[in-house]
Amino acid sequence: MDQSYILAIDQGTSSTKTLIFDGAGQVVARASEPLKTHYYGDGYVEQDPEEIYRNVLTSVGKCLGGFAASGGNLHQISVGGISNQRETFVVWNESGEPLYNAVVWQCKRSISVCERLQTEGFEPIIRAKTGLFIDPYFSGTKLIWLNENVDSIRQAVQHGNAFFGTVDTWLLYKLTNGACYFTDYTNASRTLFFNLHTLTWDTELLALFGLSGLNLPEPKPSSAFFGESDFNGLFDHSIQLTAMIGDSHAAAFGEGCFSTGSAKATLGTGCSILMNIGPVLKESTHGMVSTICWSTENRVDYALEGVIVTCGATIEWLKNTLELFAESNETEALATSVTNNGGVYFIPAFSGLGAPHWQMERKASISGLTFSTTKGHLIRAALESIPYQINDVIVAMEQDTGISLAELMVNGGLTSNGFVLQFLADLLNKPVINKAMPDVSAQGAAYLAGLKAGIYKDLAHLNLINSGRKSIYPGAGAMQATSDYKGWQTAIHTN
Repeated sequence: MDQSYILAIDQGTSSTKTLIFDGAGQVVARASEPLKTHYYGDGYVEQDPEEIYRNVLTSVGKCLGGFAASGGNLHQISVGGISNQRETFVVWNESGEPLYNAVVWQCKRSISVCERLQTEGFEPIIRAKTGLFIDPYFSGTKLIWLNENVDSIRQAVQHGNAFFGTVDTWLLYKLTNGACYFTDYTNASRTLFFNLHTLTWDTELLALFGLSGLNLPEPKPSSAFFGESDFNGLFDHSIQLTAMIGDSHAAAFGEGCFSTGSAKATLGTGCSILMNIGPVLKESTHGMVSTICWSTENRVDYALEGVIVTCGATIEWLKNTLELFAESNETEALATSVTNNGGVYFIPAFSGLGAPHWQMERKASISGLTFSTTKGHLIRAALESIPYQINDVIVAMEQDTGISLAELMVNGGLTSNGFVLQFLADLLNKPVINKAMPDVSAQGAAYLAGLKAGIYKDLAHLNLINSGRKSIYPGAGAMQATSDYKGWQTAIHTN
């Protein structure tokens, strides 16, 4: 049998990455293309929908060119999958023309809409149906804002000529010349319109939001047949699109979060922690979001998600503002130059505290400073704040579900810091797994696409090929980490 390859597209906020995977799950080609984001006053954040599509085609074209130049045969690429920035959305008309710029997940324009919905007492019903908070982060309140403030959007919604889609849906629509209008459960679950219990759009909520006339894509499992495309002529044949999934969920699947109690943490500027809680939806009472983890046509796994606002951004602040070191990779040696944190605790609430505390008005602080405090103590305290925050989220998830964390998979830039990973393993008292795969969201999309196409037989097959895992186990510092965590809890609960 000829080798089959999978095209994986990871359409992110700042760029589109395209990778080609083989039947053994290995990357054989990759390319990236930067994407422009427009930031305006009052917290408005937008992107050009047509530019998003062109950006994807450019990225794909570069990747295919590299693949062909290394001797690859484009005819052996048979299927593709898409992972995408989740809450960003586009609204277009029946002719496929965008009615407004894409509104990016970072956009805060709907704060007043959120406050109104909360004042009117809608939080409980929204939480119960969607698993989400009323927050500008999610797509729904920003679409309400557009419907109330942009005449072309309002008219289109009223006349049934407004077609809504997150980025996956928009790309699918464009790639299939308007023939396919679908989304997957994970992206649908980030809109405030999707009922997690029925896995369908919730007409009661849409009516409550004044959006009953809105057209919405048919939701499907993440691993399913969504359509086929020649990518605007980049291929001389059509390839099947057999996976669509939100990027954080794709990362969880790429990491191998296949079983109840498995979880992943993306250690970047902030941190997204997603825990697989199995086939039964559970509502959080400890500040987590309930969502879909991933799905196939015969299985749906749910998840709890905790979002930490500031992780790597703390280290950047110490470097760029306080100039305590020249390069971030110096921090590991500086942290280990002292035997402990010296009683210093760093609360990195530069933009407030996220899950599970949700103190968005809080400011950053450093406590426990004495004349004996050194640069090493400060940097160690800053690095320790990352595992402390992750542990706060994991403890909340375990309290919500009664499910004990089995192991934590990690990805993102901070995974290069050995001190952070060892301290995290010590604090959790569980293995921390680092695959050192820089494009794990694309990998998750490829795995799901390959499952549907039969390139990968089943989850057991994926576990076999999901190699290169480095396990960091709790060590001699576990007792000290547990003791130090008590100091963190005192600091975090002191305003």
